[in-house]
Amino acid sequence: MNPQQLELKIGWLYPTLMSTYGDRGNVICLQQRAQWRGISVQIIPLDKQSPATQLHQVDIFMGGGAQDRQQEIVMRDLQGMKAEILSEKIEQGTPGVFTCGAPQLLGHYYEPALGQRIEGLGLFDLVSKHPGDNARRCIGNVVFELTASPLAQELQAMLGTVPTVIGFENHGGRTYLGKVQPLGRVVKGYGNNGEDSTEGAFYLNAIATYSHGPLLPKNPFLADWLIQKALTQKYQTKISLSPLDDAIATKARRAMFKRLALKVT
Repeated sequence: MNPQQLELKIGWLYPTLMSTYGDRGNVICLQQRAQWRGISVQIIPLDKQSPATQLHQVDIFMGGGAQDRQQEIVMRDLQGMKAEILSEKIEQGTPGVFTCGAPQLLGHYYEPALGQRIEGLGLFDLVSKHPGDNARRCIGNVVFELTASPLAQELQAMLGTVPTVIGFENHGGRTYLGKVQPLGRVVKGYGNNGEDSTEGAFYLNAIATYSHGPLLPKNPFLADWLIQKALTQKYQTKISLSPLDDAIATKARRAMFKRLALKVT
């Protein structure tokens, strides 16, 4: 298909309430990498005033981090038809990146340090708990190897290797996985809980992660995977993306890996 005929609609979940750690950068990265290829992009802010039916239009979901109070506000709104449509879209294979607070909402529940348990949508088989105000926060650079299938295999087919992901984490909650796949294995940092070396979760085409940074500008191959998945899903035909000049991003990644004394992939 001619790229000029392609269009992507990015659904940004609660941009005012859930953008604590610069996760807007993920939206900008997706938009720019699609537009550089001649693909039309529309950003759809999905907030409290948005009608539930607007979620049907979304080709890629983006969700960011939030404080406990904001998460509670979001979960009160993300009920009924909104929750049903979001669940339906993800089950149908709509791709997305859900960072920090967002995957906590997609799990079974989140227990804050203070206050009552916040019930989630149960899309991801995981739970999140804050160990208390006196517990150390999980802060710092995080590096992990992608292990989720078929994500790792598809990236290897695209790039010839399975790349290492680098980001920055800042979370008080700890996440524990059930039968959902981890996104990757921690090389440096805390990951989901600082105990079992897992980072994030992966379900169908949805990525959950504690990695900010933002995630996609530091790891542009993930942005391209999301774009390609979304286009293939939308147009029901195999879409191949033209390569971009990622020399600056590659240089930045090498600098970070060198700083952390880690091998670049």
